[in-house]
Amino acid sequence: MPGDAIGGPDFADEFDGGTLDESVWLPHYLPVWSSKDATRATYSLSESCLSLRIPRDQGLWCAEDHHPPLRVSGIQSGNYSGPAGSTRGQQRFRDGQTVREEQERFEGWLPTAGHLEIRCRMDISPRSMGALFLSGFEDDPEQLLCGEICLVEIFGNAMDGRQSAEVGMGIKAFRDPALTQDFAAPRLLLDVADFHTYAVDWDEEAAVFSVDGEDVRRCPRPPAYPLQVMVAVYDFPEWSTGDDDHLVPELVVDWIRGSAG
Repeated sequence: MPGDAIGGPDFADEFDGGTLDESVWLPHYLPVWSSKDATRATYSLSESCLSLRIPRDQGLWCAEDHHPPLRVSGIQSGNYSGPAGSTRGQQRFRDGQTVREEQERFEGWLPTAGHLEIRCRMDISPRSMGALFLSGFEDDPEQLLCGEICLVEIFGNAMDGRQSAEVGMGIKAFRDPALTQDFAAPRLLLDVADFHTYAVDWDEEAAVFSVDGEDVRRCPRPPAYPLQVMVAVYDFPEWSTGDDDHLVPELVVDWIRGSAG
């Protein structure tokens, strides 16, 4: 269960209950560019874990707008937009994009610095991926506070069976001119189908990324403004090999824990 007041110094969700805590999590993925109805996550909670998955019949995300075609189930700890027709939305993915459905301001947990970790496992194929990242809350239209700290990003096509995987981590600048792109995916000897703990410690000086307690990367000058936690599993139908439409990508989360600096 969550720790202190949401947005306060400590946070933990062990997913022990039978329902998702919607005071912390919005069970949609960037609904501003589509709608809440069309972006609802497919998930369940059991055995003290959250399971995000993409069943065979789940439709495309932003089908008319996003290329390549993408399906996604995700939760996020913040949400914000301007009115429909405006350009004030989070993680805009193309120039000139406008709000399709105005979103209420939602602040679950929005740290500006501190520690964040996830213990999770992934069932993914060469056409899917799983990720946790922190992205700018983007509630100030006068500032481009849209950078990202990517804690973990793993593509199924970057795995060597169950022997190793390229584990993406680092800073993605996007449209924030104050940030420097500093992202890499070192190959680590781990089986992503097993539980592992991925973590980041960050302040305005540096972000240090670790896996199972071992430091892997250090990136200078990460974003130092309110960030929302994004957790999701993705499927890219165009990457199909022709015999994989029956597969159901899944991201199983044991816990997410953090502290705000």
